[in-house]
Amino acid sequence: MLEVSPAIETAAHDVDKLLEEFRLVEQRLNDVLKGKSDVVEMVLVCLLAQGHLLLEDKPGLGKTTLAKALATAIGGSFSRVQCTPDLLPGDITGFSIFNQRTHEFEFREGPVFADVLLADEINRATPRTQSALLEAMAERQVTVDAQRYNLSEQFFVMATQNPIDQHGTYPLPEAQLDRFAMKLSVGYPARNDEQAMLQAAVGEQSERRVDETALLEAATLAEAQRSVARTYVDECIQSYLLDFGEATRQHSQIHLGLSPRGLLIWQRVCQAKAFLKGRDFVTPDDVQQTAAPVLGVRWALNTETRSS
Repeated sequence: MLEVSPAIETAAHDVDKLLEEFRLVEQRLNDVLKGKSDVVEMVLVCLLAQGHLLLEDKPGLGKTTLAKALATAIGGSFSRVQCTPDLLPGDITGFSIFNQRTHEFEFREGPVFADVLLADEINRATPRTQSALLEAMAERQVTVDAQRYNLSEQFFVMATQNPIDQHGTYPLPEAQLDRFAMKLSVGYPARNDEQAMLQAAVGEQSERRVDETALLEAATLAEAQRSVARTYVDECIQSYLLDFGEATRQHSQIHLGLSPRGLLIWQRVCQAKAFLKGRDFVTPDDVQQTAAPVLGVRWALNTETRSS
């Protein structure tokens, strides 16, 4: 009979404990965004995969509240940027200001220096301002006046985007879209969930307060992300992913297929999905269930296909 080593038993126990803590986070988010457990699960998958999330939907569906609840649940700092056409890159990254007392320039940190950054209506900002997030999302650092500043290791961007056919929007370039791990749509809640929301609001203040009790520590999130990175991916699963990637590049209706970076992100998202399901290995179901949000943000259809 095979014996399990104490090290393996300890590792399994640690993973189980991490999962228990993330179940509490998941419950907190489900309480905030009622009836959208599938969306909540994918938000946590994106966070565990160390990716960034693009939410494309109509206003007023709870996206901002969800981002605030996530930041407080993981014990992180939260900041929000309302993107408008007159927003400048320095309004996001920060800027240097001259101190008349010390006769030196001092750097004032922008909202990007947070654990969770909500970039609201990102496609209302100009392309120049949108590009300010490229370095931050890809390398978790910003460069201002030739000086590099490191961001939080758990830096996580949740960006909301209005449908691209609305007035006053600037479509995100492919290079920036490829920095997002996935794209989700919240959608309207079911009638019973919406009625429960109305009933809960009776007698309350006009704006619902989010529980600000931290459920995780930064070290716990970092350990969970390391556990995700160690999740086993068999060669046959990797071949399955490669087949998908090649198919998007050869399809006649797709102008821009999946990049190697996109494949790496997709594999990590599959690992995160398996981790949340309590498994230490990836299955084909993980690939299939994450395909729509991962591919939806990064392939570009031909003009004829989009217009049909």
